[in-house]
Amino acid sequence: MYKVNEIFYSLQGEGFNTGTASVFVRLSGCNLKCSFCDTSHSDGRMMSAPAIVEEIMKYPQAPLIVITGGEPTLQLDDDLVKALKLTGKRIAIETNGTRPVPDGIDWITLSPKTGFDGADAHPCTLQHCDELKVVYLGQDLAQYDHIQAKHRFLQPCFTCDDDARLKSISDTVEAVKRNPQWRLSMQTHRYLNIP
Repeated sequence: MYKVNEIFYSLQGEGFNTGTASVFVRLSGCNLKCSFCDTSHSDGRMMSAPAIVEEIMKYPQAPLIVITGGEPTLQLDDDLVKALKLTGKRIAIETNGTRPVPDGIDWITLSPKTGFDGADAHPCTLQHCDELKVVYLGQDLAQYDHIQAKHRFLQPCFTCDDDARLKSISDTVEAVKRNPQWRLSMQTHRYLNIP
């Protein structure tokens, strides 16, 4: 059984797969306490792997399943991955990199939280990913040089305060201009009001 915060169908709003129709499986629980987190990690209902697959298959047109959280590797295991493979969809994960990722995942998005307020409870140990997506708060980007990633994205930290949000965007744009091995990622779902 797995504690599931929510399962929903939408468009991926950030990173490499922006704009891709996806079924999101948000697993409950996280091993970090990031100050900017927008997810209630304790909410959820217990579901079996077949029940999760049944819910996903309500959206047969979606080519991608995005396993997210919280920190999905706290629950995601080989049995659930095998069940998800039966859907015929590609499987992506969004992880903070503090725990191993099970085999069989088609796309790994690593979003390390090292150095953020409340996020240093466990170090990022994942060294390889398809996509490195970093929330930019002015930190030294050299700390991510050792991570092997096909794609590198910097993302402004979203806030409801208009002035702070505009400054975050401006700072992130300037960081990408100084470090062109990175690309800008925006949380387009927030700006377009896509659930």
